[in-house]
Amino acid sequence: MKRICILGSTGSIGTQALEVIEEHSDLYEAYVLTAYNNADLVIEQARKFKPEAVVIANENNYNKVRDALADLPIKVYAGAKALCEVVQNENVDIVLASMVGFAGLEPTIAAIKAKKVIALANKETLVVAGDLITRLANEYQVPILPVDSEHSAIFQCLEPGNRIDKILLTCSGGPFRKISKEQIQHVTKSDALAHPTWNMGAKITIDSATLMNKGFEVIEAKWLFGVKPEQIQVVVHPQSVIHSAVQFEDGAVKAQLGVPDMRLPIQYAFSYPKRLTLSGERLDLFATKDLTFEAPDTDRFPCLRLAYEALHQGGNMPCIVNAANEIVNRAFIDDHIAYPRIAEIIEKTMSQIEYSTESSLEVYLETDKKARAYASSLL
Repeated sequence: MKRICILGSTGSIGTQALEVIEEHSDLYEAYVLTAYNNADLVIEQARKFKPEAVVIANENNYNKVRDALADLPIKVYAGAKALCEVVQNENVDIVLASMVGFAGLEPTIAAIKAKKVIALANKETLVVAGDLITRLANEYQVPILPVDSEHSAIFQCLEPGNRIDKILLTCSGGPFRKISKEQIQHVTKSDALAHPTWNMGAKITIDSATLMNKGFEVIEAKWLFGVKPEQIQVVVHPQSVIHSAVQFEDGAVKAQLGVPDMRLPIQYAFSYPKRLTLSGERLDLFATKDLTFEAPDTDRFPCLRLAYEALHQGGNMPCIVNAANEIVNRAFIDDHIAYPRIAEIIEKTMSQIEYSTESSLEVYLETDKKARAYASSLL
């Protein structure tokens, strides 16, 4: 029985992880559940799965969660500090890092230092602090198992002793793949939230519409698989059947295919190196009429270009990009800015925040703070 701490149990990844745990209740236990603000759902989850502990990061909701679970032997904690403490529980085997954004960084670091297996769905952790995270993972001999669909696909394609020549990182293209640069200037929040193939939370869905999500996945791939930026090729594949592929140095290409179902990479991270049965739809190649591939258009989608630029510059530049992106993503969702302003504000923030090559948590925390403040001032 593996005991799992889910950082972000009320989000898209967290709720699907609980489905995996429920399907394999003889193998996995939801030992700790955490949420930022969704008290009602985490209460419902806790009453169903009866974890050892629950953390609600927003302290204003502590009394509500505590009182709702008072009849059960469940410890209830609140605040950001509690997130870093629960991952260190000696009984936790796996930490599923599925919190959204920069907030997932410090709890993930705490889990690594506690020598927990990390199932990583929070891509921002490696985007912001890839150098630091990989150094800590090596120091504490902690495996980081990818949960992102694309990175899980790459991970599943790798073979011991075979060197990567190129990573083919697939991308659906998002909801604006077919519209012109002029049309894209006038898209709305509801347009951006209508993702053609994946069902995700609002933040990542907006990032997918701008292709910033793909840019972040490029940065994540660099740290997960130890490749150079020029070895990562983004391939627009609107059918989302091929989740990503690896080209080896002899020219052979190995790909992972499947239906768009995030439970598969979640379960594989939990069960690695074994595979388990999983209920749900299966890929029907006879019903798959066409598989098409296109190069991404960084003129229409400048956020992908900015992510590559940040990766090439290194240091705290990806941290700057992530902080600015979190500000403009929220502003767009709240109808405070138009779609074109997303890339404009990110690029402006990149040019104004002090660049540093030092890779420490203190630098990343300060960079994040300054970049958020500057991006906010431009709204």
